[in-house]
Amino acid sequence: MTGASQLIVAPILLPLLTAAVMLLLGEKHRQLKARLNLLSSISGLAIAIYLLLWVRTQGQAESIGVYLPGNWSAPFGIVLVVDHLSALLLTLTGVIAVSALMFARARWDSAGASFHALFQIQLMGLYGAFLTADLFNLFVFFEVLLAASYGLLLHGSGRARVRAGLHYIAINLFASSLFLVGAAMLYGVTGTLNMADLALKIPLVPEADRGLLHAGAAILAMAFLVKAGIWPLNFWLVPAYASASAPVAALFAIMTKVGLYAVLRLWTLLFSGQAGASAHFGGQWLVYGGLVTLAVAAVSILAAQRLERLAALSILVSAGTLLGAIGFAQPALIGAALFYLVSSTLALCALFLLAELVERSRSANELPLDEEEDAIPPPLESLHPPKGINLDDEQKAVIGQIIPWTMAFLGLSFIACALLIIGMPPLSGFIGKLNLISALFNPQGLGTPSEQPLSAAGWGLVALLVLSGMASLIAFCRVGIQRFWKPEERPSPVLRRFEYLPIVILLGLCIILSFRAEPVLRYTQDTAASLQAPDAYIEAVMAARPIPGPTTLDGQVQP
Repeated sequence: MTGASQLIVAPILLPLLTAAVMLLLGEKHRQLKARLNLLSSISGLAIAIYLLLWVRTQGQAESIGVYLPGNWSAPFGIVLVVDHLSALLLTLTGVIAVSALMFARARWDSAGASFHALFQIQLMGLYGAFLTADLFNLFVFFEVLLAASYGLLLHGSGRARVRAGLHYIAINLFASSLFLVGAAMLYGVTGTLNMADLALKIPLVPEADRGLLHAGAAILAMAFLVKAGIWPLNFWLVPAYASASAPVAALFAIMTKVGLYAVLRLWTLLFSGQAGASAHFGGQWLVYGGLVTLAVAAVSILAAQRLERLAALSILVSAGTLLGAIGFAQPALIGAALFYLVSSTLALCALFLLAELVERSRSANELPLDEEEDAIPPPLESLHPPKGINLDDEQKAVIGQIIPWTMAFLGLSFIACALLIIGMPPLSGFIGKLNLISALFNPQGLGTPSEQPLSAAGWGLVALLVLSGMASLIAFCRVGIQRFWKPEERPSPVLRRFEYLPIVILLGLCIILSFRAEPVLRYTQDTAASLQAPDAYIEAVMAARPIPGPTTLDGQVQP
C-alpha cells in the first residue's frame, strides 16, 4: 500500500478531528475556531489536490487507490476508493469549502452557535460520500452531511429559514427512508452491499428475482434523485437554498452533486453493459427526468425576481442538464457533462456569495464589523466634477461620474457569473455546453461520422440547452437592470476583504478553466471512459488485501 493510498482516509479523519477539537473549545474561542476551521479546510483541499494529481499521473492499471480502514478485505469490511471521479469531486468540494468559509468569516460565522463544528462535519460527510465503496457507508455519510446541513440551514435564524428548513428536513428524512428500503432490497437479492461485489453479483441474479432487484434499485435511485433535484421532487430545494445564509448556500451548491454522483457511480457500475439482462436499467428515466427538470427550471427561472432564487433555480437547470446527459450512457457526453459540472458549480457558488452583497440593504451596512481595521473603506458618495462638466438640476455631474469601486466590482462579477451560467462565449460555461451538444451529434468524437441519427431525446436535450440558456439570459438581464441600472438613491455596500476575495478566487478559477479547457476535458473524458469500463474499479476493490498482523517467533500470526 503506497503513501497516497494511506492518505485516502485523511479527508474524512481531518474534519472529524477538527470538529471534535472545536466542540471541546466551546463558544468562547470563536476566533481560534475560525482559524482552525480555515486551516483544516485548506489542508483538506491540499490533500484532495494531491490525490487528484496522484490518480492522474499513475498508469492506467494503477490509477485507483484502495484503503481498508478496518483491515478487512472486500466485501466484508469498509472500503474507501479514490479514482478519477472521486478525486475530481473531492477537489471541487475543497475549493468550495475554502471559499464559503472565507466569506463566512466576515459576518456569518458569529450569527449562531457551533457554525465551525457543523461546517467540518458537513465536509466529513461530503468527503466520505465521494470516497466510500459500499452502500451502507454511503448511507452513513449521507446522514452525517444531512445532519450537519440541518443546523447550517437554520444558522442565523429567521422565519423564512425555519419554514424552509422544516420542509428540507422532512423531505430528506423521507429520502433517507427510501435509501434504507432500497439498500435492504438489494441486500436481500444479492447478499452484499459492496459496490464492486454488487457489480459481480447482479448479472448472476436469477430471472425470478430480477423484478425485486429492479424494484430495489428504483427505490434507491429515488432517494438519490430527490437529493439531486429531479422534478417533481425538487419543490423543497429552491426555498431552502434561497433562504439559507450566503456561505451555507454556497456550500450547498455541491450538495445536489452528491446525489448526481451516487446516480452516476452506481448506474455505471451496477447496470453497465456487463450487467446482463439488467444492462442500462433505468436509463430512459434518467434522460426524460432530466429533460423535464431542465424544461420546468427554464420556465421557472423567467419568474425569478430575487438573485438568491435565481441562483437556486440555476442549480435545477444544472441538475436537469447533468441527469439528461448521464442517461444517454455515452462516454463523450458524460465527459462533457463532468466538465460542465465543474464550471457550473464554481459559478453558482460565486453567485450565491455575490447575491448577498448585491442585495445588501442600508441596514445591513450598519451592522458592526468585528475588525474595523480590516474593513474596506466606504466608497466616496459625491465627487466634485472637474471643470467643464455639465451639472443636472441636483448639481450632479451629467457625464464623467465615477462609479464607486464596490459597485463596479459587483457589476463585473455579476456579468461574469451570468456569462458562465448562461453559457455565453468565451468562458467555460460555453465550452461545457458546446461540448455537450458536440457529443450528442458526434458520440464517437469529432471527425467520426455517427452510425445512427440523433434520437428525439437527443434533439430535446439540444433544444433545451439552447432554450434554457435564453431563459437564463432574460432572467439575468432583468435582475441586472433592476439591481444595477435602475436609478435609486442608496449607498454602495461596504465590503470586507473576506467577502470579495472568495468571489475573485472562484471566478478566477472559471477563467483559468476557460483557458485550460483542453487538459481538463481530457481528464473528464478519461473519467467517463473509466466509468463505462468498470472492470478496473471492480478488480482494484476485490483485489485489495489486508495488511498482515505482527507474527511470533515461530511465524504464527498473533490474534
